[in-house]
Amino acid sequence: MITVTHRRYVPYSHAHYAGNLVDGAYSLGLFGDVATEVCIRLDGDEGLFASYSDVQFRAPVQAGDVLEVTATVEHMGTRSRRIAFSSVVVCRGSGGSAAVVLESPIVAVTAVGTVVVPARS
Repeated sequence: MITVTHRRYVPYSHAHYAGNLVDGAYSLGLFGDVATEVCIRLDGDEGLFASYSDVQFRAPVQAGDVLEVTATVEHMGTRSRRIAFSSVVVCRGSGGSAAVVLESPIVAVTAVGTVVVPARS
């Protein structure tokens, strides 16, 4: 199958809660971005997100973090693609402009979702 990975810095403007925490929807939005690239690479079309069958918020994401977001296609139907997602903290902001590269990355969010693409002509 195919795997697509993006890395993204989490800006402080996305912090919504005490301790510079970022809401879980931030990672879900990034899952949409990697799913779009998966669909373009496989089908030449951006596709549409149909559903999530599982979402697990496992660890906090904070402003100043760097996330590695990965999408791996698990199953391809005629028009649907089931994709496993992960959002992993690879660098952690430590206040101001300081940050550290994590020796052991932290799995923050996992999910399984389905996208659909147009029928092939």
